Amino acid sequence: MCSMITARFLGSGSLMDIKQLLYLVNLEKTRHFGRAAQASFVSQPTLSMRLKNLEQELGVSLITRSNSFSGFTPEGERVLSWAREIVSVYQGLKLEVESLKQGASGLLRIGVVPQCSISLAQLLKVSQSRYPLLDYKVAVLSADQLLEALNSHTVDVGIGFFELATLRELHFQVEHLTDEGVDVVFDPLAFPALVGDGALPLSALQSVPLCLAEPTRYFRRYLDGHFQSAGIAPRVILESTSIFQLMQAVQVGLGCAIAPHGHLLPEMLSALHARPLEIETMRRHAAMVIAESGRASPLAQRFFDAIHLWRSDEGQK
Repeated sequence: MCSMITARFLGSGSLMDIKQLLYLVNLEKTRHFGRAAQASFVSQPTLSMRLKNLEQELGVSLITRSNSFSGFTPEGERVLSWAREIVSVYQGLKLEVESLKQGASGLLRIGVVPQCSISLAQLLKVSQSRYPLLDYKVAVLSADQLLEALNSHTVDVGIGFFELATLRELHFQVEHLTDEGVDVVFDPLAFPALVGDGALPLSALQSVPLCLAEPTRYFRRYLDGHFQSAGIAPRVILESTSIFQLMQAVQVGLGCAIAPHGHLLPEMLSALHARPLEIETMRRHAAMVIAESGRASPLAQRFFDAIHLWRSDEGQK
């Protein structure tokens, strides 16, 4: 299938162009012909005609048609996977040309799993010092959603928890993030019994109100697994998808948070205490990843290289 698309795309007599592939990708994103046309800045009849031309040129049916969009055929799904990659490379080429003219600029799409063992804001600040014209769009995803987004090229950079075997199989460029353990974060005035030195055992949290991320998040599942193994039924007073809401609750003394060390900036802990929690390390590994060399977008590669250099200089490896 790849050779067929490449031959048709590059062949001297081919009418196929990048716009047809872009229309196909936009149709997948919107699942609607009209919205796909809007996203492509063309009329709906033009989009439909160009996609039918693409099917004729490839000699296969790509789209299941009825009165409205009904999905892609099996052949369409295979073509779509290559179309996403070709469009991603093409958009990366355009960004590279722009960066040659005015320095690195554009929008970098970052997918992040909540409560990873590094502060994303700190990474963005490092990147900004080198590439002040770069903008960022951050999507908060589950670990599985992040992997899917990286594979479908809907994010350029992923920061989260990964299986080492998965990283090897997909040939990502990987910046491993150090696992420095887990902290219990609390207001010392609201929870004076927790104040002290040294690590807290899980049993110390038996009756302490906790503010935790929702159970679908990997870090929460990791915590729940260890609570269950220890025979502890934690009192979770607040669950939220928003780390901001959780930390506000900790600030007012509603409950205690549990977070990977390094996730929260020191400035956020000025009125709070953080004590290590006695708990085994996570099975998955925290990492920042981008596509393999030569396939990552230029902006992603520059961001990745800047963070790698900074962490090497800071001795954070």
